[in-house]
Amino acid sequence: MKLLLLAALAAPPASIADTVPRITLSEALTKAARLDPDYVRALGDVDNAAWARRAARSAMILPSLNVSTDYTKFSRDQFNVGIGAPTRTSATARIDARFEVFTGFRKLSEVARTNADLEAANAGREQQRFLTALGTEADFYAVLSNRELLDVSRDRVRRAEEQLVVARARVLSGAAVQTDSLQLLLELNRARISLLQDEASLRVARLLLGRRVGIAGGVDAVPLDTARAPDLPLSLPDAMTLALEQGPEYRVARANQRSAEAAVRGARSRYFPQAVLTANNVTFGDNFYPHGLTRSTVTLQVSFPLWDNAQRELALARARTTRDLTRAIREDLERTAEADVTEAWEAYQTARVTTDYSAQGLIIARETFRVQEARYRAGASTILDLLDAQSALTQAQAELVQARYAARLALAGLEAILGRRLFSDKDPP
Repeated sequence: MKLLLLAALAAPPASIADTVPRITLSEALTKAARLDPDYVRALGDVDNAAWARRAARSAMILPSLNVSTDYTKFSRDQFNVGIGAPTRTSATARIDARFEVFTGFRKLSEVARTNADLEAANAGREQQRFLTALGTEADFYAVLSNRELLDVSRDRVRRAEEQLVVARARVLSGAAVQTDSLQLLLELNRARISLLQDEASLRVARLLLGRRVGIAGGVDAVPLDTARAPDLPLSLPDAMTLALEQGPEYRVARANQRSAEAAVRGARSRYFPQAVLTANNVTFGDNFYPHGLTRSTVTLQVSFPLWDNAQRELALARARTTRDLTRAIREDLERTAEADVTEAWEAYQTARVTTDYSAQGLIIARETFRVQEARYRAGASTILDLLDAQSALTQAQAELVQARYAARLALAGLEAILGRRLFSDKDPP
């Protein structure tokens, strides 16, 4: 038994290398935004929507142009209208222009639709930016909390080792039974297992944060201040109003509804007459580029679609279904806004209060442990009382760490709903 105790005391505590690079929260947010595939896709959606709007606007005032040419060589002479004589070669150059004069207001509805799509893309980009930030903050806080929990486990191992020495001395002196040292040896082994688990969790958390910011091998997080979470700069009713006005998710829903309504107007335009103006210029000759006979035409074509086997009706029905769906989605989001904002708001407030209570609980647990340790050394308390006090102290330390970072993560969730930073400590450098 004595050899077992000495081996347990001599076993070195596990350690984790602190040679990985470190990154601040603002730097992590900036790097993650460039690397997150969903955010890159959102940026591409904005670019695509912007070009779609440019195309719709240009179609309002500019015709479509097409230039083509061809060159042909025959096996025998052929009459060439461009030069008015037989030749074995023939060349043609053509310029075509087409402008839709009237399309039943389809162009106007297309401009309105692309405007709404661009607004939806911009709002979607903001929504994804905050979702990316939320995931990055979760990984960042996981590194910090796991590192602090690792310190808690190291304190637990240190206390268990110190108590095991005291218990062994009391057993040898006859002041305590041998089971006291065995109980403390069991606690020391459990503490060392917990330390190994926390080290593994920290390694994984660093790797996940490194994946977010594009650093292979993992990255460490620069510690944040441990000051009490501040009061929010706006009230709950103001937060609800702000979410409905500029919350990215709600802006996307409203823009999608406007886009669907414009698509319905575009589908209705197919019931109106269509007027198209076309012009072309053709040059014939025997050389490339030809210089010979030139003919120009200008045509105004007016058509009135009467029946196309219900294709117009089908397109209109589908457009109306999409419009009704987007309206239902927008109304549902607005109805749940109060619950979503309240949930995020209360999560932050609850985490703040929990942090205060956890800090008080840690003070009480430390004092209780100090008293029980002194009583055990004096022989006025049992080993079970000491182990209970140590367990309560370790739990109080862990609860304070978890509550502190729960408040920060709840704040990030509220900011994602509002689409706005409430404090400036996360601004990019």
